[in-house]
Amino acid sequence: MTAFWTEADFDDHEHVQLVRDRKSGLTAIIALHSTHLGPGAGGTRFWHYAEPKDAIRDALRLSRGMSYKNAMAGLPMGGGKAVILADKNRTKTPEMLAAFGDVVNALGGRYVTAEDVGISEADMVAVSKRTDYVSGLPVTGDDAAGGDPGPFTAMGIYHGIKAAVQHKLGKTSVEGVHVAIQGIGSVGGGVARLLARDGAKLTLSDINEDRAKAFARELGGEYAAPEAVMSVSCEVFSPNALGAILDDEGIARLDAPIVAGGANNQLARQGHGQKLADRGILYAPDYVINAGGIISVAMEYLCKQHGEPCDINEVRKRIAQIPGRLEEIWQESASTGVSSDAVADRMAQKLIGRG
Repeated sequence: MTAFWTEADFDDHEHVQLVRDRKSGLTAIIALHSTHLGPGAGGTRFWHYAEPKDAIRDALRLSRGMSYKNAMAGLPMGGGKAVILADKNRTKTPEMLAAFGDVVNALGGRYVTAEDVGISEADMVAVSKRTDYVSGLPVTGDDAAGGDPGPFTAMGIYHGIKAAVQHKLGKTSVEGVHVAIQGIGSVGGGVARLLARDGAKLTLSDINEDRAKAFARELGGEYAAPEAVMSVSCEVFSPNALGAILDDEGIARLDAPIVAGGANNQLARQGHGQKLADRGILYAPDYVINAGGIISVAMEYLCKQHGEPCDINEVRKRIAQIPGRLEEIWQESASTGVSSDAVADRMAQKLIGRG
């Protein structure tokens, strides 16, 4: 594997660990960016990478994003991330999850994990049999926080899109506002349902084209092919799939005044946020707008650590603060001429003691 410290995305990470368990077939990378505010919290991604260096880059970028996300969400948690390198068939076994749980446990609470792409609630239950440093576990009762973080992430993005529409377009409602959504999984699909409820006009796209077409019919929206969705003329482009789509080519294709979605690391590189600003496109920094899931996961974990019940209303209250954070970022961006992503980064870096 490529030496992680030579990667452009290595940012004085406190801990980067390559895990290889030959018996179970587990290969994973765990990256802790910062534990300045508390244990590094962030989900585990199960993904097939064409090249090992892509997995290293993912772990480094995602863990740094979690440091910033948790800090900006006001959580007493640092930033960490794990990626499990899947084979081409996405083979996942109980033995593999058990081995991963043992590795997390060996870190002694420096890293707290939960669901991410390719990992389910059931997988987290399996991991939790080997370690207590896990969250996003199933809950009973409608008033208890926890479980799948996807719906909470979607809730935060929905609030953020409404804030962006008001800030950029001066509209207090998303009724009739055209939103093109890239990726309709747990998060993007949840965003689509919330927006449809409010009367937004939707264009939906996903790599699973049959699912996207059926979902569009269900919600009364339109379908766009994966290669075409970024060029759809709309008022909000909402990326909710994988990251690094906002590169030179992607930004040039956009025909929307707002970009607001839940995908992590949407900007391919530093400077792409400024390119959006130069085009007059309002950008909602991804780790601020998509913090709903980690808010739920963190509250679940912290309540468990203190032996207290966790009220879902407290989670909703914290998620409802996301628009205020975005507005603060946008106002500073407008007054200073610094792109919104750079403003958010500076705020987050100060919070984790790296300002």
